[in-house]
Amino acid sequence: MSAEPTEGAETPGNTVQTHGSPQRNTAIAKLAAGAIGIVFGDIGTSPLYAFRETFIGAHPLELDRVHVLGVVSLIFWSMTLVVTIQYVSITMRADNKGQGGSLALVALLSGVMRRSKYGWLAVLLGVFATALFYGDSMITPAISVLSAVEGLAVVQPALGHLVIPIALTLLVFLFLIQSRGTAKIGALFAPVMFVYFTVIGTLGIIQIVGHPSVLYAFNPWYAVQFFITDGFKAFLALGSVVLAVTGSEALFADMGHFGKKPMRIAWYGFVMPALLCNYFGQGAMILSLDAAGAAAAIESPFFIMAPEVLRLPLVILATMATFIASQAVISGSFSVTHQAIQLGFIPRLTIKHTSASEAGQIYIPFVNWAIMISVILLVLTFQTSSNLASAYGIAVTGAMFIDTCLLAIVMVVLWKWKLWFTIPLLAVFFIVDGAYFAANLTKVPDGGWFPLAVGGVAFVILTTWAKGRQIMRKNMAESAMPIEIFTKSAANSATRVPGTAIFMASSSAGVPSALLHNIKHNKVIHERVVILTVNINDVPTIAAEKRCEVKDIGHGFYRLILHFGFMQETNVPEALKEVTGCGMEFDMMTTSFFLSRQTLLPSKKPEMMVWREKLFAWMLRNAATAMEFFKLPTNRVVELGSQMEI
Repeated sequence: MSAEPTEGAETPGNTVQTHGSPQRNTAIAKLAAGAIGIVFGDIGTSPLYAFRETFIGAHPLELDRVHVLGVVSLIFWSMTLVVTIQYVSITMRADNKGQGGSLALVALLSGVMRRSKYGWLAVLLGVFATALFYGDSMITPAISVLSAVEGLAVVQPALGHLVIPIALTLLVFLFLIQSRGTAKIGALFAPVMFVYFTVIGTLGIIQIVGHPSVLYAFNPWYAVQFFITDGFKAFLALGSVVLAVTGSEALFADMGHFGKKPMRIAWYGFVMPALLCNYFGQGAMILSLDAAGAAAAIESPFFIMAPEVLRLPLVILATMATFIASQAVISGSFSVTHQAIQLGFIPRLTIKHTSASEAGQIYIPFVNWAIMISVILLVLTFQTSSNLASAYGIAVTGAMFIDTCLLAIVMVVLWKWKLWFTIPLLAVFFIVDGAYFAANLTKVPDGGWFPLAVGGVAFVILTTWAKGRQIMRKNMAESAMPIEIFTKSAANSATRVPGTAIFMASSSAGVPSALLHNIKHNKVIHERVVILTVNINDVPTIAAEKRCEVKDIGHGFYRLILHFGFMQETNVPEALKEVTGCGMEFDMMTTSFFLSRQTLLPSKKPEMMVWREKLFAWMLRNAATAMEFFKLPTNRVVELGSQMEI
């Protein structure tokens, strides 16, 4: 997944000015095709299990006209309200310099709510939505691939015992190839997904033509009648209906990769019609069968719709589509983790770039193996996609509900929309998203606890690291010596040696501890001393001309601040090539980087609970070194240790 806005995407500073020109239209068409291949895989594979689970899941429904039309109507109006109106039409407007997602939204809001007493709540909501995403990223590959491979049992029941081994083989292979990058595989994504959506749409149309009365489901009265007839049971059915819109939050998260207009064109013009045709087609098929036939078909309506001779090719095509959907979620977890690291919510991790041209194509080994192990355990534990459906949905609906809360803040605080329009609109969103989330809470005993547990652990890690870093920075600032006083005394008391010394500092004020220790133990100062602070700003990207701030302190000392966006790679040596105002150019062969590694000591007055202190200390010890994170040359780095209480 590319973290940089693709050329032609609707992002500030990257807008093609030739409106309506053939070049512009071609660029938008290519971006729309790319979005079909990458972004819509998750929501596009939902027909494999969403309609089925509503009828045979934890709360089975009767296969009669009232229930079939009621469920199809619910799916249609859910897709219209949640995906089309809430996300595609409105939430996509709430971008942060063209980038989307919960963390990007938090970064956008923090700028205007930093001084508000409720600003911390918006940050916590965004962090929790991010935490829930990790639970979703574990379940999505498992349920998607399992549901596709289970089609083998429809084609040939004797092959049923091979479903789990084949699914596990595909999933393990998927994670093993992550380190090679997705560029080559990505070239196949759009054509495969285009064929997939065309096929499922066509299969649905064939069924609709044979039983057109299913089109009555466009009338919302059938959804209302479903609730009047079944009451609480209809409410519980929402826990399965919502599976049809899982992946909608990914549209917002991936907005920066393709732009708003191409994604909207892809959704309105191709993906949504194909999905609706398939869902209506599944409903039409069930209505056209007698009681015994409907009971057999509902076990796997997605594959039963196809003629028997085409079911094996459909299984293969669906498996490829779920493979792509899983790839997108895994790549998304790398992207979200990268954002969280840059914004200070996760310790530094080893990040490998898998493309020389696309900075956003990254691979994070720790995240990859952690998700792989979780996916394998999920498949072995739950065994079938129906069982996994009980665990699926709660993380997605939780993240969607939080997105609605953040959207409400944006609409009122940032956009300043009229309340007479905003309040009714938000009321609809909160009722719909709240109902879905509440219905999914009933799944907690049957497996819904898993994504909540993963989200809870991730939330504790994210907040503990952020709080620990805040305490460390505050303590360092309190004990820091003013740089002006230090330079005057040090310039006259220590021996100057040739070369450049760069001392990495987390704060742009005071003297870094590594510099104090170097003077104390080595009693030398380099001819040029640069105190370097790397700031990750609350925007996705920083232009090269705005990258650096330089202050000449005098006596050969300079204060340098490098600014990066939270979607950019923090390559310090590359950034130093563009720095002017620090004397001569930087030569890595005559430059030494001095880093400080803190050892934490228990404080007499701890500012965090003891267990959180220990967790933070463990994360600090196991974080990737600044040398790896900032891409510093390994043979030019000196680490100096220091101790600190928190």
